[in-house]
Amino acid sequence: MAARHAEIAGAGLSGLMAATRLAQLGWSVRLHERGSELRMFGAGIWLWENGLRSLEAAGALDVAVARAQVIKEWRIADSRGRTLFSRPMTSDDRLLLPPRADLYEALIQRAEKLGVDIVTSSTAIAASPDGTLELESGHRNGADLVIVADGAFSRLREGLLCTASIDYGIEAGIRMLIDRSPGYPDDVCTEYWNDRWRLLYNPCTDGQDYIFLSAPVSDERARQMPIDRDLWREKFPAVADVIERFTEASRWDRLVNVRCRAWSAGNVAIIGDAAHAMPPNLGQAANMAFTNAMSLADAVTPAADIPLALRDWEKRERPLTDHVQRFSYYYGFFLGRWPGNLLALRADVLRVLQSSAWFEQALNRGARHIPAGASGNGSPRHPGDDARRMPAQGGDDRW
Repeated sequence: MAARHAEIAGAGLSGLMAATRLAQLGWSVRLHERGSELRMFGAGIWLWENGLRSLEAAGALDVAVARAQVIKEWRIADSRGRTLFSRPMTSDDRLLLPPRADLYEALIQRAEKLGVDIVTSSTAIAASPDGTLELESGHRNGADLVIVADGAFSRLREGLLCTASIDYGIEAGIRMLIDRSPGYPDDVCTEYWNDRWRLLYNPCTDGQDYIFLSAPVSDERARQMPIDRDLWREKFPAVADVIERFTEASRWDRLVNVRCRAWSAGNVAIIGDAAHAMPPNLGQAANMAFTNAMSLADAVTPAADIPLALRDWEKRERPLTDHVQRFSYYYGFFLGRWPGNLLALRADVLRVLQSSAWFEQALNRGARHIPAGASGNGSPRHPGDDARRMPAQGGDDRW
């Protein structure tokens, strides 16, 4: 019996995770990337327990975090460095911070080892509920499952009329890697706030730190390239030495929030930023994409009726994703909309929230979620590693 076949549009983190997990479970998988090569933009990335468990189950964890810093605390501080909020980590409630490129390469290696066919310079222009992926080249590829993973501004999602809303928000963000700053702890992420401006300092590797900046999108100086160091020194004098290390190889992005009317249409599933792009305030966008990709693969593999399995998958997974997305959005609202003349009150509110058991549990619900396919004690599970890879069948209709 031939293996079931999946066509995936988008070779970003979510597309690669879905491809890897499906291949582990015996599927034939073709992954399409519109670029001429596989490239990852960005700097560092937060991997919480839910993301780490997903990577472990997929067999990509060791390579992904080989150079990562193990973070012991996430701290919010004011512009003078005084702590307003602290979130500690434990051995079973982890946060690791690798370079994003390391994570990407780990998933590429794992997908290739499992026989995923990765096709570059291949642009998908439409997905049909009957399980057809149409390419710019004119080919129409049939599949048992089509996965849309082409990002927040997904053309394929909109073609299926699955977009509910895209909120461009009020913030712009800049990410970069800088040379390691001596004298700073290598296991504490510190998020400095000054009114509506933010500087997040993250130890990333032994030699590099990951910096994330955010500011009101209306602040032209804050989104200026090259970076206006004078502005950031004015806002955050306590870390002026870090600002001196800012690199020019950085970019700014709008921090968008995407809501879908549905995560599937027939034999088509929508995952990652295409389904639930969220501001990076909780560091959960990729982690939730990983857990949803894992559960998707586990849901459709035994299913006789894939459209029904996809609807059931959304019912199970979407409540948690919606919760994390809301908290990430409200976090940005709390930072960006708070009246400037009441900043002392905001600091007091943060301290009160930190002592609330309800808030602590709600804030960390996504991070502490154990995804489908991952064992409860964190031990790896790699089913299907030795499964025989079957080539796609059917000639041009699958190419």
